[in-house]
Amino acid sequence: MFQQLGRDLPSSIVVFLVALPLCLGIALASGAPPLAGLIAGIVGGIVVGSLSGSPLGVSGPAAGLAVIVLNGIESLPSLEMFAVAVMIGGVAQVVLGLLRAGVIGLYFPSAVIQGMLAAIGIIIFLKQLPHAVGFDEEPEGSLQFATDATHNTASDLMLMLDSFQPTAVLVSLIGLTLLLLWETNLMKRQAWSQFLPASLWAVGIGVAIHLLTQGTAWELSPDHLVQIPMLAEGQSFDTLWNMPDFSALGRGDVWTLGITMAIVASLETLLCVEATDKLDPQQRVTPTNRELFAQGAGNLLSGFLGGLPITQVIVRSSANIQSGGKTKLSAIIHGFWLLLAVFAIPSILNLIPLASLAAILLVVGYKLAKPATFVRMAKHGGRQFIPFVVTVVSIVATDLLTGIGIGLASSIVAILWDHYKRPLEGIERNDEGKVYTLTLGKDVTFLHKAGIRQALSDIPEDYHIEVDARRTQTLDPDVEDILADYQKKSEALGVDFTLHR
Repeated sequence: MFQQLGRDLPSSIVVFLVALPLCLGIALASGAPPLAGLIAGIVGGIVVGSLSGSPLGVSGPAAGLAVIVLNGIESLPSLEMFAVAVMIGGVAQVVLGLLRAGVIGLYFPSAVIQGMLAAIGIIIFLKQLPHAVGFDEEPEGSLQFATDATHNTASDLMLMLDSFQPTAVLVSLIGLTLLLLWETNLMKRQAWSQFLPASLWAVGIGVAIHLLTQGTAWELSPDHLVQIPMLAEGQSFDTLWNMPDFSALGRGDVWTLGITMAIVASLETLLCVEATDKLDPQQRVTPTNRELFAQGAGNLLSGFLGGLPITQVIVRSSANIQSGGKTKLSAIIHGFWLLLAVFAIPSILNLIPLASLAAILLVVGYKLAKPATFVRMAKHGGRQFIPFVVTVVSIVATDLLTGIGIGLASSIVAILWDHYKRPLEGIERNDEGKVYTLTLGKDVTFLHKAGIRQALSDIPEDYHIEVDARRTQTLDPDVEDILADYQKKSEALGVDFTLHR
């Protein structure tokens, strides 16, 4: 694992810089203290990263759980009780891992997973455009289209047009220029560029510009910078940590919340695992049962420490891949960077402009949603392209899990339509002998009912019918009933009906 340290170390810094504002933003969106988001990020990196078998996946607090967490915190009497719910969710995930429930992720079509990646890329791009020009009204970490009844992604894009901050624009433009320059073959041939990636230069120059403009009219206000909560002088972490209230174990609503978070977090993790594996240049496969176990252990500890629930997160994972990460050491080290940030250097990190991070995420978003991806999916035909587009539009217009559900439903509809249009392996018409021969496939299920019924109804009433099921291994009883009914109808009309088995 340490053989790739030269690539994993720089990548871990990039992932850390991306994860830092996301941890804080997701905590804010969840109605939790900022420290709860950082704890989840630290545990997700160090603990989950160590236990996981995912070579490139990065875990931490997830935007997809923000609404559930917000409602849970508001409905329970205290954060200490909410922490117990997170721990219950962790135990449930450990059990799911031991029960080998990770196979669930394999049942999601590739078109839906590809659509999820493209949609996340579009959302990242749209959400970061305002930050790139200095309009920082919405916290980092939001992936939902609508924040409330009057505020959404589209309104942010309109409002940012009147809210340009010149220094933020300069920082993001320089960052984007460096990031694009590093993509050229000239820079890729430079060995030093692998150890000093463009994202680090983008952040460093952003900090330098902020320091140079301090005290001038071009100065960036704190709202435009990373904001890590700082411990007061002499204050230690244990003064901020409250022991989980285990009396909550007797409350049904705490158990319901914990199980709900476990199910949603597990589903989101499995989806992100599938997506991350598809992005892996080495095409490695993550052991999903081990991943559920690792996530459960992480949530158990995060809840005990007062942190938010954890999942594997595609934004951080894709940033890890695109910044050159090779092994899970990158995810683990990023957790230690977060730990260092909280206790040692918060004042330094609070100098980083959000516009620098926006530049990095704009490139990440573009790479996930390249136009070439849409062209490639279109070449696969409507069976793949339609669920892909439906998934993209649904996720962008709603949220991750709702969009995935709609995309999955569209895939199921496509399968049903395919079975309806092609219920048989072959249809032969002999006009001289007035014989129709219908050849059934190897497995005939209830999904073929409508198509077979339609094929039988299209046969003229004076034609003899032969149904060849000699190669059929599975013939659904529902289909047998249809064939039996049609045989009775044929006999009443004096037409031969033969079923070959």
